[in-house]
Amino acid sequence: MIHADFFDRSAFDAARDLVGASLLVDGIGGVIVETEAYEPDDAASHSFRGPTPRNRAMFGPPAHAYVYRSYGMHWCMNMVCRPGSAVLVRALQPTAGLQAMVDRRGLDNPRLLCAGPGRLCQALGIDAGHDGLSLLAAPFHLTAAQSPVDIVAGPRIGITKAIDHPWRFGLAGSHYLSRSFAAKKRGPMPASGEPHVED
Repeated sequence: MIHADFFDRSAFDAARDLVGASLLVDGIGGVIVETEAYEPDDAASHSFRGPTPRNRAMFGPPAHAYVYRSYGMHWCMNMVCRPGSAVLVRALQPTAGLQAMVDRRGLDNPRLLCAGPGRLCQALGIDAGHDGLSLLAAPFHLTAAQSPVDIVAGPRIGITKAIDHPWRFGLAGSHYLSRSFAAKKRGPMPASGEPHVED
């Protein structure tokens, strides 16, 4: 299991370590393969201008969900870290409850069930009712990666500010990403634990 202190740090660090972790909601979910980090001083973050009724969960305790509506159409879920920072869960590889995901999404292509934050929330049944809930209690079940994973990094997607920060992280070689990372030759993971940064 992941504990509260996992999130009591920068979103940048948590976002890297969440790649390869397992996320279930009411027993439905899979392996997280893509995340994005958002920090308090980050112009692209919902917390940049301070607390509002919409983003109040971002300023609450770590290890809670921040769920918001994107473009009035899709729910997106973040995992709150230190105040004003959070990790957007962008994609996962489905491993549990596939039929429920298929029913919710209306398609049966496993690669597209959770490839993107809106698709992921629809497949897992995440909505406004999950905003502010603890990630360490039902209906959530979150476990750390069981072994080291090869991580790639690159610019975040769908934002117009701070677009050059390489704060999107993904599982190298995954077929379940919302968007592939720029092709670049990868060597072994640096000893510092820093991810490989993609152009």
